[in-house]
Amino acid sequence: MAAEFDLLVIGAGSGGVRCARIAAQHGAKVAIVEARHWGGTCVNIGCVPKKLMVYAADYAAMGPESQSFGWEGAAWRHVWARLISAKNEEIARLNNVYTTMLEKAGVTLFKGTAAFLSRHEVEISPSALDPSAGKQRIRARKIVIAVGGAPSRPKIDGAELGIVSDDAFYLPERPGKIVIIGGGYIGVEFAGIFSRLGSDVTMVFRGERPLRGFDDDLRTHLTEAMTRHGITLKSGTSPKRIDRLSDGTLATTLDQGEKLVSDCVFFATGRHPAIDGLNLAAIGVTCQEGRVVTNASMATSVPDIYAIGDVTDQINLTPVAIAQGHILADRIFGGHDRHWAFETTPKAVFYSQPLASVGLTEEEAAKDAAVDVYLTRFRPMRQSLLKGDDQVLIKLVVDTRDERVVGAHMMGDAAPEIIQAVAIAVTARLRKADFDHTIGIHPTTAEEIVTMRTVTRRTPQKNA
Repeated sequence: MAAEFDLLVIGAGSGGVRCARIAAQHGAKVAIVEARHWGGTCVNIGCVPKKLMVYAADYAAMGPESQSFGWEGAAWRHVWARLISAKNEEIARLNNVYTTMLEKAGVTLFKGTAAFLSRHEVEISPSALDPSAGKQRIRARKIVIAVGGAPSRPKIDGAELGIVSDDAFYLPERPGKIVIIGGGYIGVEFAGIFSRLGSDVTMVFRGERPLRGFDDDLRTHLTEAMTRHGITLKSGTSPKRIDRLSDGTLATTLDQGEKLVSDCVFFATGRHPAIDGLNLAAIGVTCQEGRVVTNASMATSVPDIYAIGDVTDQINLTPVAIAQGHILADRIFGGHDRHWAFETTPKAVFYSQPLASVGLTEEEAAKDAAVDVYLTRFRPMRQSLLKGDDQVLIKLVVDTRDERVVGAHMMGDAAPEIIQAVAIAVTARLRKADFDHTIGIHPTTAEEIVTMRTVTRRTPQKNA
């Protein structure tokens, strides 16, 4: 007989875990099923290990840079295998944290791959987490789909020769020469990681500049920085095929005919919802372009079945999935609604000079009104003794109708930490005058946020 629950969550990523835990705290009988990683992509093969690798890359410059501040010493040598081993140990610890947290909340854990039999019944098949387990059936009054996403590969000859982000965290050695396909945040971040650790990096992308969807001034600033940092950018082109050469290296042929030879090809060509195998069509759950369609309440087209996080392909960020899971559990089992301001969700790209944004880009804001742009570029104090060329960019976008700050964008040290605080002001709909009335902390980079007084330019409303 099938085990009976009030709630079954399919997928133990950040959103699914939060949903299960909060529902259990409300007194529901909850189960969660996971096929691969407790904690999901973010904890295991995403945000967390990536940030650890960014930290590792940060240390690459510290030895040489310290000499500008009076230090002397022998050059350090990076041992890739030691980094991967330390990363694996930390991820294993976090896996245990997630399972322990769920069990303490009273959630029943199932290891395996789930497939729907009906709107209230799911069959769990063995997976890599527990290959010896037999098939099990679970019935639940409510079911939440929180299976997240998976990396996509382009449909070209030889695509199987390349790696995706999942694989990058387990490479046995750092490639000496790497071609990264894709100009999104994953491509940019790993370009910075590999470059600073000593790899020769070429990045290939279809657009004119990396990071489509970010503010144009930020994209231009990033493009200049990446070039200055020795990363080769191949814009306006795509890979046509990949071949393995006799010496074991890979030859990537671009659509314009150029060939790039490297030790590794890394596909950072986006992600897709991981819905394969769920049997959604058989029970009538509507999907469009590979994603689960939901309404504003996170409900699917089938009653009692919901979806949260990357599987809906809306705002694919870990904190958003967590917020959605919390909201859903409160609404169904707690009898009340919780609110987050999703429209001002901040985002960051952890390049060597990190980028962060909140609110509207200049181009987006100008669709509704004329906007004033406050923009500054400057060499931060740290660079003064380094004699370096890296500059900080800070930009505020202000709606001229009410002087509200509707967007903030930054590239430079601590940009994500600074923009996280600025996001509160943007969410609170504060005006430029509120920024101007605030005293800065000196000497810091962040004080520039509250000291910009002169309008750089006024952008008229589009189609006005």
